[in-house]
Amino acid sequence: MRRSKMIAAQTNTNLAAHIRALREHFDSVVLPMWMGRGFNAALGLPFESLDSASGAPLPVTRYRAMACARQLYVFSGAQGAAAGKHADILFESLRRVFRDKDHGGWRYSVDAGARPLDETQDLYTHAFIVLACAAYFRRSRHADARKLMLATASAIETRFKTADSLYHAALSADMGQALRPPAQNPMMHLTEAYLAAAQVAEPALFAQHLRSLAQGISHHFVHAPTQCISEERQGTAGNRLEPGHQFEWLSLVQGSAPVFEGLDLAESLPRAVQWSRSRGVDAGGVVASLDESGAVLDDTRRIWAQTEYLRVLAVQGDLPALEAGLAGFRARFLHPGGWHECLDAGGAVLRSDMPSTSPYHLATCISALPGVV
Repeated sequence: MRRSKMIAAQTNTNLAAHIRALREHFDSVVLPMWMGRGFNAALGLPFESLDSASGAPLPVTRYRAMACARQLYVFSGAQGAAAGKHADILFESLRRVFRDKDHGGWRYSVDAGARPLDETQDLYTHAFIVLACAAYFRRSRHADARKLMLATASAIETRFKTADSLYHAALSADMGQALRPPAQNPMMHLTEAYLAAAQVAEPALFAQHLRSLAQGISHHFVHAPTQCISEERQGTAGNRLEPGHQFEWLSLVQGSAPVFEGLDLAESLPRAVQWSRSRGVDAGGVVASLDESGAVLDDTRRIWAQTEYLRVLAVQGDLPALEAGLAGFRARFLHPGGWHECLDAGGAVLRSDMPSTSPYHLATCISALPGVV
């Protein structure tokens, strides 16, 4: 008994040290990077990506609304007056540059001069607009943020929603034609967005939307043998299972348990996570994707999947695994100038860029970690 208490105490001490170090890296390296060299002050937009070695912006071909929204979400949740001022700038740029006033939606991207480039109406983008506006409203109480959040959610429900409680992944620029069918990832982030929106407006309405969406996912996307949520609708040829998304889904659903109480999704996700941990995680971290038998399809170790693994360990309270996972994550993925976006199974760096979208994953992971003194 004494030995087990000593081991537990050491685990808690080590875990606290890793959490403090991760938070310090985020606050002192990552956030300043995107307020400094990672930000195009002339346009008021974050660069899409920085060089991992030098921290310099990579050549610009576009700016995406989704990337701007993710940065707005990050700085809306960051501490300090400087972060708040940066969030103010990002919010103004988001609605000035990307709002499609003619059709009530959001353009996907603009070119290097901030002129419209891709005007596809993309569900993934719209979901992050809702999420970012909810986060910014919570920080600033800016009435226009709440208004934009509700208007965007209304457009999603009236234009993107299908008859079977799912949502098209993309629509034409005029929102009149479906371009891509429902897919897991945009609907997962829509779930995240609606959970955030429910914290600042219309909780009953958003709960209704969330329960309907959860039932649609269970009926059309859950792979019965593994209980995992597949990337495409069940029956799609070449379908795949991504462990990182099982972890992400569970963190969302378990973190808002009353909303999903009694639904099949709340019952299936713990089994999906257990299956994914047993087949999709090894000493090198979380693999990118598996087939429906559990064989590895893509052995790449992407930073976002690692952060979602850490997040779900925190949500489930598996502190020994969280301590080991944080130690491995810090050693493999973080460096003094930022992070490595993708590694292979042996730890070799596969990408030399740091996308502006990745701090969002670090932020959601850190927010789920236990508090430390």
